[in-house]
Amino acid sequence: MDTEAAYIRSIAQGDRQAFRQVYALYAARIYNIALSYTQSAQDAEEITQDVFLKIHRHAASFKGASAVSTWIYRIAVNTALNALKKKKRNAFLQFGQQPVQQDFEHPGVELEKREKAKILYQVIETLPEKQKMAFILSYIEELPRQEVADIMGISLKAMESLLQRAKKNLRAKLEKLDPNRRIFT
Repeated sequence: MDTEAAYIRSIAQGDRQAFRQVYALYAARIYNIALSYTQSAQDAEEITQDVFLKIHRHAASFKGASAVSTWIYRIAVNTALNALKKKKRNAFLQFGQQPVQQDFEHPGVELEKREKAKILYQVIETLPEKQKMAFILSYIEELPRQEVADIMGISLKAMESLLQRAKKNLRAKLEKLDPNRRIFT
């Protein structure tokens, strides 16, 4: 972690090599977070670029109160959420209705599991925002629970409560889709 904090301090001083190092460490993870939220490769790429611009611009404001990864993930999640809000607002203003959710197939999912993953992502999309965030960061991005709580700016207990509610909501919605078979075992 000291190395990553040193990179951020160096970025604040204009060190391009440090920026490249942080990019190499986090680009794929940020892209995956953005992809999980937007379910669009193009949007995820744009968000990833925006996150790194923000890292570059705000490196001097990093005070080390949290881990570098927590700071970066918080920027990524907030940027993804803001992009989604903007996209929904623009779609509503242009057509007077909410955008239709496309079928999403995460490229990291094995072929035989894609149908189940598609259904799961459709249902995840219906969760309340905080439950969705807790679920994506915990189960899809596989971040440690304490880090998820730190990213969300809540206590570990509150995050675990959100996660339990998210799992309960997902289970109920998945069972409603197909009560005769278990979609996820």
